[in-house]
Amino acid sequence: MNGGPSGFNNAPITKTFVIASAIFTVFLGIKGGSNKLGLSYQDIFRNPRLWKLIFSVFAFSSTPEMMFGLYLLYYFRVFERQIGSNKYSVFILFSVMVSLLFEVFAVALLKDPSANLLTSGPYGLIFASFIPFYFDIPISTRFRIFGVHFSDKSFIYLAGVQLLLSSWKRSILPGICGILAGSLYRLNLFGIRKAKLPEFIASFFSRLSWPRMSSPRGATTRNVTGSTGSPSTYAGRHVERIHPAPVAPSTEPTEDAITTMVSMGFDRNSARQALVQARNDVNTATNILIEAQSH
Repeated sequence: MNGGPSGFNNAPITKTFVIASAIFTVFLGIKGGSNKLGLSYQDIFRNPRLWKLIFSVFAFSSTPEMMFGLYLLYYFRVFERQIGSNKYSVFILFSVMVSLLFEVFAVALLKDPSANLLTSGPYGLIFASFIPFYFDIPISTRFRIFGVHFSDKSFIYLAGVQLLLSSWKRSILPGICGILAGSLYRLNLFGIRKAKLPEFIASFFSRLSWPRMSSPRGATTRNVTGSTGSPSTYAGRHVERIHPAPVAPSTEPTEDAITTMVSMGFDRNSARQALVQARNDVNTATNILIEAQSH
């Protein structure tokens, strides 16, 4: 099972977030500040530290957490492709902010100033993504190992459990807060699922992540009878005749393209019809289905 086409194609927001998380984690690890990460009652209520709140959103506390966390963030790029970068940006902001509010509320209830109660890292976003992963990503294959039933989604769940238990109590609480945030988004609280950021924000990250490569347009093919030159100059000679290019026949979509669309959560029949319309172009077909769902 994969998250669609390899790399960060059509997922500039995810790419920016993954790079930022990796840079923050490595930078703090080199500076020896990773052991100081994690939110506590004192950091929030007695001696508020804004820098800790910011770093707690991006930086992981350890290398194993970073490996599992970045892998899950990379896989969940499928949701940005499915709903578009603008709506996915809203999903990130909503998940991070709501899960952080839940974490602050939990720390206020526990009131333990002697220890860091919450580990750092984008746990809110990661575990909020498991909600649409559970409901919207279909199972492609099933198999058995030693009599135990598994599916292609099982490996993602196992990676999530590993991350959830990485710091035991300190990581379980942020994970639960992320699941709650994802559930509220799924319930469309305040119509949040229809909200989207301005187009220029996604365009900025798209240009930042993938510099535009302008491809030259092919010259128009013309069939000319008679001598070359301007018809107005050579009066009385044969006039230039332009024949329209023949319309390309519909392309039967490949099985790989259909599988990619299905892995994004689309119905197989709808995916096939969109691919036929888009002449087997996955990106165009995805946009067709997204536009159809938004109306």
